[in-house]
This record gives sequence, C-alpha cells and structure tokens, in this order.
Amino acid sequence: MSHQITVKPSGRMFSADTNEAVLAAAIRQGIGLPYGCKDGACGSCKCKMLEGEVVHGPHQTKALSADEEAAGYILACCAVPQTDVVIESRQVTDESAFPIKKMPSRVVSLEKKSDDVMLVRLQLPANDTVRYHAGQYVEFILRDGARRAYSMANAPHTLVKSDAVPPVGPQVELHIRHMPGGKFTDHVFNAMKEKEILRIEGPFGSFYLREDSDKPIVLLASGTGFAPIKALLEYMLHKGITRPAVLYWGGRRPADLYLDGWVREQLTLMPHLTYVPVISDALAQDNWTGRTGFVHSAVLQDLPDLSGHQVYACGAPVVVDSARAAYTAVAHLPPEEFYADSFTTEADKHKDPA
Repeated sequence: MSHQITVKPSGRMFSADTNEAVLAAAIRQGIGLPYGCKDGACGSCKCKMLEGEVVHGPHQTKALSADEEAAGYILACCAVPQTDVVIESRQVTDESAFPIKKMPSRVVSLEKKSDDVMLVRLQLPANDTVRYHAGQYVEFILRDGARRAYSMANAPHTLVKSDAVPPVGPQVELHIRHMPGGKFTDHVFNAMKEKEILRIEGPFGSFYLREDSDKPIVLLASGTGFAPIKALLEYMLHKGITRPAVLYWGGRRPADLYLDGWVREQLTLMPHLTYVPVISDALAQDNWTGRTGFVHSAVLQDLPDLSGHQVYACGAPVVVDSARAAYTAVAHLPPEEFYADSFTTEADKHKDPA
C-alpha cells in the first residue's frame, strides 16, 4: 500500500511504496529534498512532520534526538510512512533532480596531494552524459555491495576538456582521504592502479549553490570537505556569479590544505572571493603565521552576524554540526540558509544507533 507525502510550503506531492522511506521515495521521483548520507547519521534530511505517522529505522541520536522526535521531527532517510504524511521542508527544490545512473568508470590518474589525500580522476562513459549540480556526490559500488560516497570536485562544465589532444572522454575528479584500516581507502592508497574499472552511481546530494539568492556566501570546508567547495568555486567562475564570497578552509597542519595554491590562483580570477585558511595544530617546523584555532570559530570571529548570509559547509561531522549550532544560535543565521554535506565515514554511520 502506498502513502502520499505532501511537502510544505512548496506543495510538492509524491508517493511512498510499502516499507519505503520518505527520502528514497523522493529521490526515486525526482523530488529535491535536502539530504546527505542517506544512512541516519548526518541529520541533513531532518524535517518537521506536520501530519501523519512514520516509523523510524536505525539512526544516530545526534542526527535525531528523542526530544526532537517527540516534537514531531523526522529523518526522511529512515522514516517509513504508516499513513499519508505532510512534512515541512523549506529547502525543497522546484526543479526535478537530475537522473541517477549506475555506470562503469575507469581510473585515469592517481595523484597524491598530501600524505593522506589522493586526487583520483575517473573517466566516465562518453555515450551516456552525466548531469549533476556542482557540489553533488557519487557512490562507489564495491564488489560486496557496500558503498562509499565521494563528492565530485570539478564542476559539470569541466567534465570534457575541449582542447585535449587527443580528445578524451568526460572525467570526474575526487579527493579521497586515507582512513587507515578502511576497506576502500586502503585499496586506493596501496593497490589501486590506472585503468582499473570501478562501478559508480550518482549524482546524489542536495549540496549545491542556490542561485535564486543574492546574499553573500560563506564557504566552510574542513580537510577534503574542500572537494565540493572547489566544484562550487569553478561553477561560480564559469557562470559569472559575483556574489561576495569568503572561503574558510581548515586543517590540522598546513599540508592538509592540499590545494592551497589552486585557491590562491582563483583569487586573481574572482575579485569578489576572499580566502581565510585556518590551522588548528600547527607545529613549530610548519612556520605557520596565519589564523589558528577551529575553522568554524574563525567565521564567528569575523562575521558575528550571519543573518543576511548563506553558509555552505562541508567536512567532518563535528565541524558541520558545531557550525550549524553556533551560526543559528549565536550569529542569527536562518536555519534554512545553512547548506551542508557532512562527510560521515563508515565508522561514523555505525556509532550510537538509536
């Protein structure tokens, strides 16, 4: 038996099949609800249920607490409707999402950008054009059916290099951090070779630039959370978007800002862009003379009033969660203007199931 789901205030409507979660139904039907991990770990898909009844599958309490659930909030990724449901989600898009496709990809190159970051380029099928928003991600489908998600670090217009000789097919760029003991990242750093074939699916995610606003932008990245931010910057330059933007990129050591030189090159092309690198654990031999501390705190120091801004945050869950809480509670950022992609690891997903 299917149930109807209505999204306020947009009025979008779609149906969920028996035992199908709200988010899975929305993705299947091209409804752009906000989401990140799809696994009950990040909380990006949390929304208010105005009417109806759902049953939640396993999820983390940090993504949805018992108090929030009692107050009527749900996690769309693991909430299965038991009746027709009305939810409130102000980030729902009016346009249909791009088609999600499974496809083979071939490793073109592996470039180590730091001790624990690999820049991987994948060639995609030339006869099956991939469409996506800058900032979205793809999932690797491993042989055992497990999945690993990584943001695409290049904007869609850069997929095909028109001046390449000889011509090459569409290529996507990923930034992969080594998680020692991680099944997939151990393979990337120790065994992956050029020409290896990998199966991927995408695009996924609701992390992309909202172009219907002229508000100044704060871009917040920690570590490889810079990958989708890089795609956003490429897209803004390509589209001639000149809204004031400031990029805060945080790492433990200067080497963690593995494309610092690339960012500085963009500053000459994008006069409306400001760059604030922030290091939390610099050593004496680093000779670091820039900003120190937590990257999300640096934003508050510089911009104590975010009421007129949009924030795009990406990186470790602790950074994204801390930023969301502080910016809305202290700096008066409207909650619906905080767009995030929390990089949840497999370990993160299996902590503290509710």
